[in-house]
Amino acid sequence: MTDRPVLQMAAPRRGKPPQHFADLNHDERAALMREHGLPSFRAKQLANHYYAHLTVDPDDMTDLPADAKGPLTEAVFPPLMKKVTQLEADGGATLKTLWALHDNVKVESVLMKYPERATLCVTSQAGCGMACPFCATGQMGLTRNLSAAEIIEQVRLAARAARDGDLGGDPVRLSNVVFMGMGEPLANYKAVIATVRALVAPAPEGFGLSTRHVTVSTVGLVPAIDKLAKEGIPVTLALSLHAPDDELRNELVPINTRWSVDEALDAARRYFDATGRRVSIEYALIREMNDHAHRADLLGKKLRARGDGWVHVNPIPLNPTPGSKWTASDPAVEEEFVRTLRAHGIPTTIRDTRGSDIDGACGQLAIKEA
Repeated sequence: MTDRPVLQMAAPRRGKPPQHFADLNHDERAALMREHGLPSFRAKQLANHYYAHLTVDPDDMTDLPADAKGPLTEAVFPPLMKKVTQLEADGGATLKTLWALHDNVKVESVLMKYPERATLCVTSQAGCGMACPFCATGQMGLTRNLSAAEIIEQVRLAARAARDGDLGGDPVRLSNVVFMGMGEPLANYKAVIATVRALVAPAPEGFGLSTRHVTVSTVGLVPAIDKLAKEGIPVTLALSLHAPDDELRNELVPINTRWSVDEALDAARRYFDATGRRVSIEYALIREMNDHAHRADLLGKKLRARGDGWVHVNPIPLNPTPGSKWTASDPAVEEEFVRTLRAHGIPTTIRDTRGSDIDGACGQLAIKEA
C-alpha cells in the first residue's frame, strides 16, 4: 500500500489566520483535493460534514477512507478559535462567548434563542475603526479584519450549540444571522460577502439560510452599500443611523463627515430599489443626546420624503458600557420618540435587548480581557 499524501495548506502570515476549508470556493476545494492525489468528490463530502453536520471531527466522517480522514481534516480544518469565556443570561436563552483567535486576538459572538429558532450576532472585525464614542468596540480601535472562515466558524459553532440544546436545554435551529457584533461589516467587505454566500448557499455548499434571515449592518459606507446592492443576494440591510442631522451624527458616527445623513439614506433607498428588501434603520436612544422629539420628527420627515414601504426603524435602548457618560433614554422619552415616528407613517419597533447583565454591548468582554 502506498502512503497517502499529507495535505498542507498555506501557513498563516503574521496576523493572518491559517487558510481553512471555509475560505475556499467550490472549484478551489476540488483543486486542492486533486493537488494532493484525492478525487475531487472528497471536497463535497467535507462540505457536507462541515455545513450540514456541523462537524470537523474525523471520527464523525464515516464515508471517508479511514487512513486518510485524520490527515485530511487536520489539513483543511485548522483550529481557528477557542472559547475563553461564556456567559449566560435570560435563563440560558442567551449565550455570549469570548473567543481567542489563532493570534490570541479576542472577539465576541452572541447566540440568542427565540421560540422555535435561534439568532446569532456575529463579529466581522477584531475591534472597529469607526470610532463611535458610545460603542465599546468603537473605542477599542481596529486590530484586524477576520477572515471569511473565522466568521463562518462562529456560525458553525453556534448552529451546533443550538442544535445540541445548549440554549436552555431544548434543541433549536439557527435560522438567523446578524452582522451586528464587533466591527463594521462593510469595511471587511470581501470576507463578509464570502460569509453571506456560505450562509445562503444550500447544503452541502453552505448553511442554507434564507436571505431574509441574514442582516448586514453598516454605519453608512455608501460605496459598499451600492456594491452590496449589486451582488444579487437580497439580505436585509441595517443602517446604524443614530441621528438624523449631520451636526450630531458627525459626533456620534464620525464616518458621517465623509458620507452625510442624506447620502447614507439615499444609498439605503437605492438598496431597497435594487433588492426589494426593506431596510432597517438602527437608532440607539441615548439620554438627552439624540432622543429629542424634534429629532424623531426630522427623522420621520427624511424617511417619508424618500417614499413609503421601504424602511423600518428599530430604536434601541442603549446598552451602556461601564464608566461611560452615555446611558439609555428615559422610557417615557423612548415612547414619545416612537409615537412621533409612527405619526409620520414610519413602521417602528423597539428592538429587543438581550444580555444586559452579562456585558451585553459588543466589545465589553474583550475590553475586560485586555
